[in-house]
Amino acid sequence: MNSQNCLDVVVIGGGAAGFFGAIACAETNSRARVTILEAGNSPLAKVRISGGGRCNVTHHCFDPGQLVQNYPRGGRALRGAFSRFQPQDTVKWFRDRGVKLKTEADGRMFPVTDDSTTIIDCLTKAANQAGVVLKNNSAVSKVNKINPDQKTKNSKTFQLELRNGNKMQCDRLLIATGSNPLGYRWAKSLGHKVETPVPSLFTFKINDPRLHNLAGLSSDFAKVTLLNSGKNKLTQTGAILITHWGLSAPAILKLSAWGARVLAEHKYKMTLQVNWLPNYNQESLRSYLIGLKTEIPKKKIINYCPLDLPKRLWQSLVRFVGISPERIWTELTKQELNKLIIELLQGQFPINGKGVFKDEFVTCGGVRLKEINFKTMSSKICDHLYFAGEVLDIDGVTGGFNFQSAWTTGWLAGKSLAQVE
Repeated sequence: MNSQNCLDVVVIGGGAAGFFGAIACAETNSRARVTILEAGNSPLAKVRISGGGRCNVTHHCFDPGQLVQNYPRGGRALRGAFSRFQPQDTVKWFRDRGVKLKTEADGRMFPVTDDSTTIIDCLTKAANQAGVVLKNNSAVSKVNKINPDQKTKNSKTFQLELRNGNKMQCDRLLIATGSNPLGYRWAKSLGHKVETPVPSLFTFKINDPRLHNLAGLSSDFAKVTLLNSGKNKLTQTGAILITHWGLSAPAILKLSAWGARVLAEHKYKMTLQVNWLPNYNQESLRSYLIGLKTEIPKKKIINYCPLDLPKRLWQSLVRFVGISPERIWTELTKQELNKLIIELLQGQFPINGKGVFKDEFVTCGGVRLKEINFKTMSSKICDHLYFAGEVLDIDGVTGGFNFQSAWTTGWLAGKSLAQVE
């Protein structure tokens, strides 16, 4: 092949978006020479650890309009992108390459092998077959756009300087560096603005006597609200889990994602309101509890939990509002009843920090979306520059949504990178 007729494409970042973009480019244009530069010695690291080592590939939501509702940032920009490549396409992409996915009760999709290595092997094989060159331990230290009036006959659009001292040039460049700060630095050097990155998708540290010694207890359906979060009230519903350090599980993780900015602004010190019984309001709960005074008058309140709550949690809340362990239902006073209702429906817990969600790390922030053409994932600022994945100001809630945005933006970028002008 005549090198002068080749299209040299470099992808910085050997993660999900980078691999998918490289494969899409190489499969679309056989004359494209595609190279992935991975800083470490183990590409697809986040794929390997995601979903507890099973890899939550995507989510079984095949309606783009509903799908975008799972993205605190980037949903509007992704609406059109998902009309071109969405979870259904992801499922087919892997199936066509011999990997079947299964859907779990909550909609998350995993390989039937329950092993992330299956996904890594599939991506690696597809890249090899398409002729993609993977260079591990090839950290990039600098990205330069070659000025048109400085170009020679054979010079390209970008020149990359590697940490090992090597240099290389390319016609087109895809930055798919995830939340690595270097990716943001290169984007800025090429003219882009970056929304300040802050963590998203994390647990809440709460040191409160009501939760002490209750680690492992969970509620399948609760409502959590960040108080004083501004005009847009931040509320989520779902399961919550009491941990050694505070609260976790889907309701908390979703709230952390939607509230990532305001939580960061408050240095992760806010007040969380917990409604343990969202199916009740104050009046219906009061009526139900008053009825117990005649139905089970002699039973001790602390020993009999009449609600869909873990018994030890019920006991902790009863003690917290000051109801004596010896008090029986018929002796429950109006004042005690009111305190108990407030605690069950509007309990307030001080957040004093953030934890982590397993080994996964998701970032709110990144390259400003209005500077990107979401039909092609190309830069509106710098010709022949593309972005995909978490380097963009896109993040989803837990459940496979972050990988789906990586597959979608990577695929769109790769298809566009391959086009001959």
